[in-house]
This record gives sequence, structure tokens and C-alpha cells, in this order.
Amino acid sequence: MIDKLVSDIKKKNAPIVVGLDPTLNLIPNFIKEKNFKAYGETLEGIAQAVIEYNKGLTDAIADLVPAVKPQIAMYEQFGIPGLVAFKETVDYCKSKGLTVIGDIKRGDIGSTSEAYARGHLSGVTVNGKKLKAFDEDFVTVNPYLGIDGIKPFLDVCREEKKGIFVLVKTSNPSSGEFQDRVCDGKPVYELVAEKVREWGEDLCGESYSYVGAVVGATYPEMGAALRKVMPKSYILVPGYGAQGGTAKDLKPFFNEDGLGAIVNSSRGIIGAYKQEKYARFTEEGYADAARAAVIDMKNDINGIF
Repeated sequence: MIDKLVSDIKKKNAPIVVGLDPTLNLIPNFIKEKNFKAYGETLEGIAQAVIEYNKGLTDAIADLVPAVKPQIAMYEQFGIPGLVAFKETVDYCKSKGLTVIGDIKRGDIGSTSEAYARGHLSGVTVNGKKLKAFDEDFVTVNPYLGIDGIKPFLDVCREEKKGIFVLVKTSNPSSGEFQDRVCDGKPVYELVAEKVREWGEDLCGESYSYVGAVVGATYPEMGAALRKVMPKSYILVPGYGAQGGTAKDLKPFFNEDGLGAIVNSSRGIIGAYKQEKYARFTEEGYADAARAAVIDMKNDINGIF
């Protein structure tokens, strides 16, 4: 999948992933009212509204971006119907040719980590038949438990030619409480980056590894250092836009060929219709507003090269 992702980034000239992170206040009222009328003010009603919202967004942006990134917590908050919405979103996005990065941030040990990997990337086998569960193309993983938590994902990546993005330096303000601590003369985030490089050495596509990293746009100097540590790892870059990251902060995350990073925007795109800049689209034009926001983001990022 890393080769497809890189190819689509080149083809669309858009190192962008859109975070499909629905919240009740982002879903337009007309979509909520329609689905509450049909299903009641229930979790199922919310989930159906999420599905409609996501499909509208996907239809509007699928020709512009290579990938989407649904954050599973935004679906889990709506219980089992929310997980159904997550699965429908994954399937619909893949039907449109998009690469799906499941933002699940899983990290456990042994059989538990294996179960997460199979549930989200490979599926389970029953009497020789492979049964897929969520079936994303990539997932985010937490390395805090060490190789015990990562190896099951690596094994599945090797089997399925899929990928992971390992949390290395996250975009949140308090990330430094642990990630910036110095150990053996290096910050912890750099030690994790060295492991990412090591884990991905024998899991490579044509030019990049199946094992990528998450590094926040809010830390460009660290991004520059980590880019050197992990030259063959794609970097998933959150923190652009709503969290304060700017286009000029992004250049250090890319290699000289203009590849090597994919930048996430969630609220800035899926909630664009709420911004003054895109107010002309109105609530009913939420998908068109999202499309306009993607085009603006694409121009902003491509302007740094």
C-alpha cells in the first residue's frame, strides 16, 4: 500500500490526508434532522448521520487527495452503531480509490496486539477463508510497550503489504513530558525514530518503508532532525491548521524529492463551512466548502517547494 499511496500523492500532486473525524457539532443540522426523523434521536440516528456526512465529504474530495484518516474514537463514542459507521466509511472511501489510514493508536502485547492487527489490517481465517473486519490500509500504533506491541503489526504488514505509522513525536502541547526526556544522550522521540527505521528496514516498497512515523507539524525543528533519522519512512504530519502548524513549518518533513510526508487536516476541511472564509457555501454546501478548503491547503503546501 505504500507504493499506491506514494503513486497517488504524485498523481494528484497532493501530500494531503483528510481526517474524517465527525463530531455532532460538525455534522450539518439538516443531515442530523433528516436521520433523527428516520431513526429517532438515538445512537443509530447519529451513526446514520455520520455515514451520510462522510459520504458527502468523500464524494467532494476523492479526486483531489490520495488518502483519508478516520479517527476511531470519534466513532466509538456512538457505540456499536458508531463502529458500523466507521466500517461503512472505510469501505466507501476504498471504493472511491482512496487509501485509508485508520487512526487507532493501538499498542498492547502478545495476542492482544495480534488481535488488533488482524482486526484492523488483515482479518481472521476460518476454515481456510479470510474474513476481513475493518480492513484499513494503514493504522497508527503506539510504541510505548516496545517490540512486543509492534511485531504483530509488522508480521501482518509483511503478509498483507499494508503499513503502520508509529507515534514518534506527537503534536499535542504536553507531548514533551515523556517524548522529550533524554535517555542515553538522546531524546526519547529520537530513540523511537531509530527503532522505526530499524523495524522498516526489511519491509520496503519501491522507495519507502511500510513502517512510517507520526511527527507533529507543531515541531518543525524536531521534524527536520527526524527526517534524517528515518529517510525511508513516510511521515504522517498532524497539527496543520487548527492546531497551529503552518505551511512553512512543513518543509523539513519532506525529502528533497518533495516526497516522504503526508499532512493531515481534519476540522479545517470537514468543518470548513463553519469558517468565515467559506461561509458562502452555507451549511447545505458543506461538501463544496470542504473541497474548496482542500484546494487551498494543496496550494498552500505546494507553495513551499
